[in-house]
Amino acid sequence: MSFRIVIDGRHFRDFGIGTYIRNLVQGLGRIDAANRYIVVCLESDQREFSGLPANFQTIPYRHTDTEKMDHIAFPAFLRQFAADLYHIPLNRVPWWMVRPYVVTIHDMSRQLFGSGLRNHLSLYRARRSLMRAARVIAVSSATRRAAETLLGIPPGHIRRIYNAPDPRLMEEKMPADARAAGPGAWEHERRRILERYQVNYRYLLYTGNIRPQKNIPKLIEAFAVLRGEMASHPEYGDLRLIIIGDEINQFPDVRLAAQKTRLGSAVRFLGHVPFDTLRAFYESAELFVFPSLHEGFGLPPLEAMSCGTPVVTSNVSSLPEVVGEAAMLVNPENVFEIERGMREVLLDRDLRRELIERGYQQAGKFSWDRTAAQVLETYLEAVRESS
Repeated sequence: MSFRIVIDGRHFRDFGIGTYIRNLVQGLGRIDAANRYIVVCLESDQREFSGLPANFQTIPYRHTDTEKMDHIAFPAFLRQFAADLYHIPLNRVPWWMVRPYVVTIHDMSRQLFGSGLRNHLSLYRARRSLMRAARVIAVSSATRRAAETLLGIPPGHIRRIYNAPDPRLMEEKMPADARAAGPGAWEHERRRILERYQVNYRYLLYTGNIRPQKNIPKLIEAFAVLRGEMASHPEYGDLRLIIIGDEINQFPDVRLAAQKTRLGSAVRFLGHVPFDTLRAFYESAELFVFPSLHEGFGLPPLEAMSCGTPVVTSNVSSLPEVVGEAAMLVNPENVFEIERGMREVLLDRDLRRELIERGYQQAGKFSWDRTAAQVLETYLEAVRESS
């Protein structure tokens, strides 16, 4: 029996959730020819979903889920499809969401780090949306436990289904404006991308957004200590830190941290970059540093591992679960421990080689086809239970 499933794809361009939507839809397209899928997306993103199988259809929608009327307008829009199931791929569910639906929770940092009346309302809304769902998908065991303990969601209501690195990170596919072809072409293109950004030095890398729980001020402080320690080192005397993600103008505390350390051009904020540029920066970094205080899953460390870059990350939240024994784990609250972890991985050649090899193996344990198969199983379970 064939079912009709609608997926909300409006967050296609978000840093992490966009990766989830794109790769989940493509994964479902590879493994499921039986069910019919409708992907609702913003008009500007419709062509990004081209190339899907015949059982997929994209429908443009003009409004985002940040608009106040979304709680009424989006459910009303969805009713025309008379679907067997709807999938909201993040925990921002319209108040009057049509049922049955599945919702994916990527992290609960807003509820964990919030306070006051606004946070109580956020907790109430989150619990209501998850309790009304036919199934909840949590992207890690840590996120699942948070939903159970903080919101009281019954364990049988939640399925843990891991994310995976973007498979394009491991492909030798050239960007459209590439100037070379043949063997070694990507290496040539990677150098050209770095030259475009005037990167001709060794650097550490952070990618992701710059919300408070990402701990960027402490990363900058730790880097300042490291740079002082390495000032006379023959290889790392001019080491830099590159931060890719949100625009720095939105985060005055991060800007202040950079100013206080007086690092000047040694810390660069590049904002959002195209995918092939991101891959080039991953592959060329001496080290990837991710001292986050809380992660629902923690995709960037796995992405760095899949590019052959050693990782230093936090020993809290979901990160030990995701990176396993393939990264240097540090206490993100301690600037000097973050600095120690970075310094050890930079200077210990054997440790670097070991982390790179383990990183490849760890990243290989996660697959979007496996994720899509488990999500499809959850869809079918939800539909059958709701009918």
